[in-house]
Amino acid sequence: MAKLSETLRSRGYVYQFSSETLEEITDGQKRTIYLGVDPTADSIHVGNLVAYMLLRRFADAGHKVILIIGGGTGMIGDPKPDVERPLLSLEEIEMRTGKLRKQAEKLLGGIELKTVNNADWLTRLNLLEFLRDIGKHFTVNSLMKKDAINARMESDDGISYTEFSYPLLQAYDFLHLFREYGCDVQVGGSDQWGNIVAGVDLIRRKEGKTAYALTIPLIVDKATGKKFGKSEGNAVWLDAEKTSPYQFYQFWLNASDESVEDYLKLFTLMSEEDIAEVIINHRHQPGARIAQQALALAVTRLVHGDDAAYAAEMVSGVLFGVAGLKDLTGEQVAMLKKEAPQSTVSAGQSIVDVLVSSGLASSKREARQFLAENAVLLNGQKAADAHILSETDFENGLALLKRGKRNVSVLVLV
Repeated sequence: MAKLSETLRSRGYVYQFSSETLEEITDGQKRTIYLGVDPTADSIHVGNLVAYMLLRRFADAGHKVILIIGGGTGMIGDPKPDVERPLLSLEEIEMRTGKLRKQAEKLLGGIELKTVNNADWLTRLNLLEFLRDIGKHFTVNSLMKKDAINARMESDDGISYTEFSYPLLQAYDFLHLFREYGCDVQVGGSDQWGNIVAGVDLIRRKEGKTAYALTIPLIVDKATGKKFGKSEGNAVWLDAEKTSPYQFYQFWLNASDESVEDYLKLFTLMSEEDIAEVIINHRHQPGARIAQQALALAVTRLVHGDDAAYAAEMVSGVLFGVAGLKDLTGEQVAMLKKEAPQSTVSAGQSIVDVLVSSGLASSKREARQFLAENAVLLNGQKAADAHILSETDFENGLALLKRGKRNVSVLVLV
């Protein structure tokens, strides 16, 4: 069995660490690891998912895991380079904290996961004692060197003292967890390095003990160079109400060939041997998108469960030519109706009229042109110009009309 350090390196989880060797953190004594998440939204999104997968790796290797939901720091907000975060009400923070906790527990189900809320100790701090006992260990000079703070200092709007104090609170979180739970490792994104190291240094100064920092690299789509996790400018959420399981599946299905192997290593629990086999098959048949299908199914199962993942797979197969309508279960038919473009039709309509009414053609002339070019499929079969819809074209009141590879409409018989 591979050492945890080997797994983390080979799968791409490691960016920076504060120890002389990664093995000191991962492969020796069993440690307690923590990830802090502020309730800036009421759901995890895929840009955050890699951090939870890192926690899963630590937990599977026998380390203890703590998740901080930042109900306290969420009232302040980690400084952004361009604008101050809006302050949240206590009620909003409490609501978001509950949702994030449930998502994390589901995502990391079956492992020993402790969730805590830093509002429990930060709201009890005495200001003068905090400034005397904690603040004296930080210099304004070091805080100003942080990229986000420096950028805001040079802007016209500047930065409030509220946000300027955030690194002190995050460092205090680490100190509190070290004292309370023996937590000696904090993980986070590469942009959190300065804040995490501040906690490591505070523990050394206050306790005379060693704690550790470990950060994850920024995940970038190799095909576009853009930060991973955005879909047409919108976040892709793990909450099914924000991003449906089908849309979630499609996000992963659309992964670029350049990045899909990295994503399989980072975002799934598949073994490296299984991933290697998938990639070999993918390279033999690049047009079949074998790797993307494996990725989409694995991550959707992890987040939404088997039923939703297989439903998304089947509906995708129907829409893009792999499966037929007769293969769908009732739950999958419901997903198809929810996710796919629809057009209400009746028996006796011509295929030309239906192409226009469904939006697959802009005019009857264009519809006939598509038909003449054999670009129109009805239930997977080439449709003729003279075709008239009949009840035999429908399965459970549905038929699938396609123009080209990706233009589709589900026809609903009335």
